[in-house]
Amino acid sequence: MEANGEMIGLTERQQAVQDLARAFAEKELRPVVAHFDETQEFPSALVARLGELGFMGITWPEDLGGAGLSPMEAVVIIEELARVDPSIALTVASHNSLCTGHIMMFGNEEQRRKYVPSLASGRDLGAWGLTEPGSGSDAGGMKTTAVRDGADWILNGSKTFITQGSVGSVYVILAVTDSSSSRKGISAFILEKGAPGFTIGKKENKLGMRCSDTATLLFDHVRVPGENLMGVPGEGFKQALRVLDGGRVGIAALSVGIAQGAFEASVKYARERSQFGKALGEFQGIQWKLADMATDIEAARLLTHKAAWRQTEGLPLTLAASQAKYFASEAAVRAANEAVQIHGGYGFIKEFPVEKFYRDVKLMTIGEGTSEVQKMVIARHLLGHGA
Repeated sequence: MEANGEMIGLTERQQAVQDLARAFAEKELRPVVAHFDETQEFPSALVARLGELGFMGITWPEDLGGAGLSPMEAVVIIEELARVDPSIALTVASHNSLCTGHIMMFGNEEQRRKYVPSLASGRDLGAWGLTEPGSGSDAGGMKTTAVRDGADWILNGSKTFITQGSVGSVYVILAVTDSSSSRKGISAFILEKGAPGFTIGKKENKLGMRCSDTATLLFDHVRVPGENLMGVPGEGFKQALRVLDGGRVGIAALSVGIAQGAFEASVKYARERSQFGKALGEFQGIQWKLADMATDIEAARLLTHKAAWRQTEGLPLTLAASQAKYFASEAAVRAANEAVQIHGGYGFIKEFPVEKFYRDVKLMTIGEGTSEVQKMVIARHLLGHGA
C-alpha cells in the first residue's frame, strides 16, 4: 500500500470494486459535494444509485438482496467514497454496519427475510438508536424503556444523534427492559417508521458531515410487536458491542479515506502553488508535513485492513477494531489539520476541498465510541479484563 491510493495485496475482485467506487465518487459525487454540504439536503438520488451498485448491502447475502462481498470490499468502498465526500461515505458505512448489521447478526430468520432485502438494496434506509441526550459513551445511563404489555412491548423515551434518523424507514432501538440489572437489562427492538407515537424530532445543524442525516427520535407509548424483539430480553447491550465492532472498522475506513483525500489535495497544491520563486513542495517544512501524512495513512490503512481481514475470517474483532478506529481517526484529524496549514489562507475557504475535510473529520474521533473509549477498550484487552 502507498499513500497515493495504490494498494498491495488486493485481489482482482477487490481491485474491480475499488475502481467502481472511485469512478462513482469522481463522476457523481465530486461535482455536487459543495452543493449538498451547503444545503444539508439528503442526497436521496445518489443513495439510490449507491443501492443499484450494491453499496447499500455490501457484505450481506445475495439471496437477501446484498452484494455478497467481504468486509475488505466494504472497507475499500467506504474509503474511496470518503476520499471525495465523507458525508456520503458515512451514510453507506452506518447503513451497512449498524441497523442492517444488527438485524443480520442477531435477528432471526423471519426478521432477516422481512427487513434485510429492502435495506440491502437501498430501497429502505436503516437507523440505529443507542445514544440518548444523557447517555453517550455511558450506555448504562440509558433512560428509554420498553415494558411488556401482553405479547407486545411499550416503548417510551428518546434517542439523539441518530444517523439516518429522519430519512430512515427501519430502526433498531435499544431500550431498558429490566431497570434492576443495568446494562444487562437492555434489549433490542426493530421499529418501523409510522408506528403510532413514534415521531422524528430535531434534525441537527452540524459542523461537518452536513448531508448525512442526523436527527432525534421520540417515543411516546409506541407499541412494538413481540416478534420485533431481537434475541431474548437483556441481550441488547452485548449485541450492541458486537455491532459497534463492525461499525468501528467502517469508521476506520472512513478516516483513511478522509486522510487520503486531504493528502492528495495537499500534494496537488504543493506542486502548483509558488512562493518565494519556487514551488511550495520544495520547502522542507512542507515536505515533512507530507511525509508525516503519508506515513500515518499507510499505518492507518494497514490497521484497518487487518481488522477487516479478522472480520472476514470470523476472528475476535474488538481489539483490532478499536485499534484501527482509534489510530485512523486521530491520524485523519492530523492529516486534515496539516492539509489546511499547507494551503494557508486558501485552506480556510470553501473553494478548496480541505476546508470540508477539516470540518468532517472531527466526527471520526467521536462517533462509534470516542478516542478515549477506544483507549479504554484497548487497555482492558491488554490487561486481560475483556471489553
